[in-house]
Amino acid sequence: MQFDPPLQPARLVRRYKRFLADMLLPDGRTVVAHCPNPGSMLGLAAPGSPCWLSAKTAKGRKLDFGWEIVETADGAKVGINTGYANRIVAEALARGVIAVLPAAGGWRPEVTFGAGTRFDFCHTADDGQLTFLEVKSVTLSRAKGLAEFPDSRTERGAKHLRALMSAKALGHRAVLVFLAQRGDCPEMRIAQDIDPAYAETLIQARNSGVEILSYACEVTPTEISLVKSITLNE
Repeated sequence: MQFDPPLQPARLVRRYKRFLADMLLPDGRTVVAHCPNPGSMLGLAAPGSPCWLSAKTAKGRKLDFGWEIVETADGAKVGINTGYANRIVAEALARGVIAVLPAAGGWRPEVTFGAGTRFDFCHTADDGQLTFLEVKSVTLSRAKGLAEFPDSRTERGAKHLRALMSAKALGHRAVLVFLAQRGDCPEMRIAQDIDPAYAETLIQARNSGVEILSYACEVTPTEISLVKSITLNE
């Protein structure tokens, strides 16, 4: 996923009200940027952190800038826009990068499943077999080389796991993809201390036959792309 127009460098002044951040531009101006991440952003919101911003292009966007990437104290660039996760995965599917999943063709986004549930993607094979796919954006890392999910309690995430279990029980293929929008973590784990209920539900999902996959991205100020699978520790 390429950034067009190119991102602009900035420094974080502060993040507040979850979806707002004050940013210092190279010319000395302080601007308010939209923060497209509803999580805690634990470890990613230190004042003074190098950041990259997108300029306003879409009609209806109230703020002139959007926060897209932050650089950690260790020099890792992290994509913080959770809304990009599906787009990154869709491009990876089209390129055939996720070898264990069907490549381009047959995938539909935002597919309704039952009452009040939508999966990020659904694939219909030539023989009619359905594959339901849910994607979770991962940004947290509290130990070197180890990504973690979630960074805050997520009942919504647990709901999606239960829906995947229901799909599997009906004979469909059910898959969860953890997408680490960072390239410095060859491994990941579930942050059980942050959300023990989610960790328990994930175990139930895996035991019921839901496939759990995890991948990392290459993140630069010009592009974010899925590049490799990473190990999910128990």
